[in-house]
Amino acid sequence: MDKPIKKVDIIFEIGDDYNALDVLDKALARPADDIVLDLIDSGLKGRGGAGFLTGLKWKFTKNEDSDIKYVICNADEGEPGTFKDREILDRVPEKVFVGMAICGYVIGAREGYIYLRGEYNFLVKNLLNKLETFNKQLKERNLDFVIGIRSGSGAYVCGEESALFESMEGHRGEPRNKPPYPTVAGYNKKPTVINNVETLVYVAMITRLGVNRFKELGTKDSRGSKVFSVSGDTPIPGIYELELGMPLSQFVDEFADGDAKAVQVGGASGSCVPRKKFGDTIIGFEGIPTGGSMMIFNSSRSMYNVLHDYLEFFTEESCGQCTPCRVGCQQLLKGIEAVKRGEKPPAYLDELKKLTATMRIAAKCGLGQSVGNPFNSIIDNFREEIIY
Repeated sequence: MDKPIKKVDIIFEIGDDYNALDVLDKALARPADDIVLDLIDSGLKGRGGAGFLTGLKWKFTKNEDSDIKYVICNADEGEPGTFKDREILDRVPEKVFVGMAICGYVIGAREGYIYLRGEYNFLVKNLLNKLETFNKQLKERNLDFVIGIRSGSGAYVCGEESALFESMEGHRGEPRNKPPYPTVAGYNKKPTVINNVETLVYVAMITRLGVNRFKELGTKDSRGSKVFSVSGDTPIPGIYELELGMPLSQFVDEFADGDAKAVQVGGASGSCVPRKKFGDTIIGFEGIPTGGSMMIFNSSRSMYNVLHDYLEFFTEESCGQCTPCRVGCQQLLKGIEAVKRGEKPPAYLDELKKLTATMRIAAKCGLGQSVGNPFNSIIDNFREEIIY
């Protein structure tokens, strides 16, 4: 596929004709089932990277028989290299609130919470001020739904939905066994829709612009656009909203400094794509899905140091609940250090790759399951830099 890269500006665009409450009123005038059908038809998938259809998640929760349901906005943006949700909450918070209110209306929830990353507490005062007004406006519309804020404690694993629920309930942030899934038993063991910041904003934008406008963007497997956090060796770091489905080569042409040798797609838990594969790699669900982090490395960077930093991060952030993750992260870090010092032969790297396969199967949550993504992609493509 050779899809020209295209910047769009849906999320941050605030034209003279935009009014968040108009979008909400437009939704409230429609049957909840129609909104669900529109979301499914739009093809909107969760922008956290997992790619589950948002409309289906809402439908499953709506259909649960419970007097109490919740809407949770996952703003625990802890993936290294990702900083887009902070910008969205700072610049256009009303669009997030509207997405949450539409969800509350659709599934029949009366409470919604923004679980805000602890490091983003500087946003709380402004968000609370805006929420005070917004909640009053919901009441004026006879919508029995109130949005509050819960502050996270700075643990990376609390970005995982079930660990987030545990944290909100006052427990140590550790992942739960699944099933049951949040649509059945989420926060306080009640049916819960949990979407990240960006996903909820796109719900508001689809409501405003219509399904067809959204479907015009992206590809068959990756509908719409996405906000990317661009960092590393780039002359233009920042956040950009781009169509999904473009080849990585075009992304590099647009954002890199002309000397890119690798791009880490999806943050530390994503995959590292070498220069030789830029043209064959699609940024999207049919290629490499990403939560939004795009880290560019040029030829001055040591990929050993990059991988070492990632493994130190995962070792530090593993909650320690399950052995595959707790011990596996430590052994991967110690393993590449031993190979670098010459204490282990280069073939030992292949033994470590087998360990990542075990972690992918046996680890309890996405943290341990995803460590193999950066590890294997860097080992496979930059082995000489790990050894020498």
